[in-house]
Amino acid sequence: MERRNFLKTSLKTLGAGTAGAVAAPFVSTASAQETITWNMVTSWPKNFPALGTGANDLAERIERMSGGRMRVKVHGAGELVPALEVFDAVSAGTAEMGHSASYYWRGKAAAAQFFTAVPFGMTATETNAWLYYGGGQALWDELYAEHNLKPFAVGNTGTQMAGWFKKEIHSLDDMQGLKLRLPGLAGEAMNGIGVTTLTIPGSEIFTSMETGVLDAADWVGPYNDLAFGLHQVADYYYTSAWNEPSAILEGTVNLEAWNALPDDLKAVVTEACRASNLAMLSEFAFRNAEALRTLVDDHGVKLRRFPDDVMAALHESSGQVIQRQVENDEASKRIFEAYRDFQQLVSAFTGIGEFDYLKSREALVG
Repeated sequence: MERRNFLKTSLKTLGAGTAGAVAAPFVSTASAQETITWNMVTSWPKNFPALGTGANDLAERIERMSGGRMRVKVHGAGELVPALEVFDAVSAGTAEMGHSASYYWRGKAAAAQFFTAVPFGMTATETNAWLYYGGGQALWDELYAEHNLKPFAVGNTGTQMAGWFKKEIHSLDDMQGLKLRLPGLAGEAMNGIGVTTLTIPGSEIFTSMETGVLDAADWVGPYNDLAFGLHQVADYYYTSAWNEPSAILEGTVNLEAWNALPDDLKAVVTEACRASNLAMLSEFAFRNAEALRTLVDDHGVKLRRFPDDVMAALHESSGQVIQRQVENDEASKRIFEAYRDFQQLVSAFTGIGEFDYLKSREALVG
């Protein structure tokens, strides 16, 4: 009878824990074995909306799904390592886990850029299909293993905006000489049309715009841009989606720490990353819509699209940038060819499916 009463009490506790919010008490098996504690370093300000909170979400999922056997302490940018040193810190084992974006590491592994965003590339849905079903994850694993890392997709911003500009762009001539914050392949493409690009942490964008270090800046989209107050330092918000039609947030795990995990905890981390990936994409779809309305209705932000000659020049320059990279880096060649082939395959259905539907909806519903 005592055993039956204990089991009833345990089941009631389990039900309360799983039905509640993240803060609900864990039913932990850690007392029977050692608790594994990891540090996660990030490129985002602590608790920054979606990006920073996305890192928190991943850590909470790992702890909850492991029944308390794994705990991950999240460090904002600069708390343990600077924002743009996450890759090196996790590779060296300074931290077991990182949360960042792979295009920051082009100087360390040029092909890493294809695992954040490709100009005129795939959407978030198409990108996830490539990673999960089209062989993209295996290519990413292979590339990062050389740097003692195991990568995961842990979020996606969806389609990003083209950025904030202090002056209106009427033609390609207006782009000449501008100083723009824009990382990755898109930044290189901008350089090719006469713009000077810089890669700086998000936390430095506002001050750089305010002081004239920058004339324009790309960050993420309405939700995160509003959080940084970028509407206070630029009047024109460009909607032309070309630079980051999808932007993967990456979770990196030190490969030695990963290999030391038992198989069941490897499964926990894998599924927690997958769940966080979907959660962030879903949150951005909602929050961006809310924030765009606020920017336009409450702050009078002026939405603009790049002129046709600017878009044409960016398309041509993007192709040239990618071509140079694949000619000079074997890993980039192999990964981009796989990316391009999958995009050609999946875009055929995207075109007759989502794209045609969205055109019809816009025409009939508005």
